[in-house]
Amino acid sequence: MSDTYDIDEAEAPQTEVLPLDAWHRARGGRMVEFAGYWMPVQYEGILAEHLWTRDSAGLFDVSHMGQLFVSGEGVEAALEAVLPIDLATLKPFAPRYSMLLNEGGGIIDDLMVTRWNSGFYLVVNGATKWDDMGHLREHLPDEVTLTQLDDNALLALQGPQAAAALERVVTGEFPLSALTFMKGGQFMLAGVDAWISRSGYTGEDGFEIAIPAENAAEIADLLCAQPEVKPIGLGARDSLRLEAGLPLYGHDLTEEISPVEADLLFAVNPRRRREGGFIGAQRVLAELANGTARKRIGLALEGRQAAREGAEIFAGDQAVGVVTSGGFSPSLNHPIAMGYVAKAHAAPGTELSIDVRGKRLPARAVSMPFVPHRYHR
Repeated sequence: MSDTYDIDEAEAPQTEVLPLDAWHRARGGRMVEFAGYWMPVQYEGILAEHLWTRDSAGLFDVSHMGQLFVSGEGVEAALEAVLPIDLATLKPFAPRYSMLLNEGGGIIDDLMVTRWNSGFYLVVNGATKWDDMGHLREHLPDEVTLTQLDDNALLALQGPQAAAALERVVTGEFPLSALTFMKGGQFMLAGVDAWISRSGYTGEDGFEIAIPAENAAEIADLLCAQPEVKPIGLGARDSLRLEAGLPLYGHDLTEEISPVEADLLFAVNPRRRREGGFIGAQRVLAELANGTARKRIGLALEGRQAAREGAEIFAGDQAVGVVTSGGFSPSLNHPIAMGYVAKAHAAPGTELSIDVRGKRLPARAVSMPFVPHRYHR
């Protein structure tokens, strides 16, 4: 679990509440400040919640995320000038991972973009959503409208039993089983309109569910009434995404790191790699041609002690990188980490060490994900 979650309630008096704040507290959620909101870090314990999600289904409140709708005349060309995505290849109601980049090719945020009937639906990180909206308003033309869907809540139902639980309570024009990974559609939950996509950030099969905020508690109750489902907090969400090898913005991704260094080139479509034409393209295309000095890698540690963000990575006596995320893996029963190292030391199998409080912990570069993804394709 990231140390950023260990914040005492008295330290953040200006923190905002989410639609499910009372719901979490009533169920014993330990509330902490995260991304400017009170959010549950755990209920019965991070280890138990992590393993429950891997075996069954966990319900996560991710309503702190920004939900945006971009529409208007020329919206497709305007959005392509901002995102390194080929929107011509984006089929309706099929979310895709993308990024906002600064002029220097660094990552402002990572996000999901979906083509809806009259525009594009974006889900951005909660901690950066206000800056994201400012960036978009600055770079999109006046003919394009940016709308924050701040009356929406967002839930994530994740785990191998998520589909079985959701199928009992959802209706739509087509069965939920017709959705494969990164496909979505409009459904009804408890008589409420819901946008549901088969996606998530745990490496497991699962769904993200956008609903009116006023109905969030009713729908959370409905989902948790299913025997497979328990509410899960931020701590397990962090350990699950780390095992899945998924980067966390503000830690593994920053405005200094490029998509090429972060090994996220799949989010820059082939046509955009050839043609550029998006903010930050100069650096991205140069790194594609010439390579990068560093690369994001996975690290497997020996023993039981975890390495946290900021710990230096060594090859022999030479400092060659830094840890950006780390913790103990409940699924693998040993510590894992993610970080950036000089490219010469990035190959899987490379023997390294990590300095933790003056002690060198043996580590090895490994391929990610640490735990295989189980998406429903």
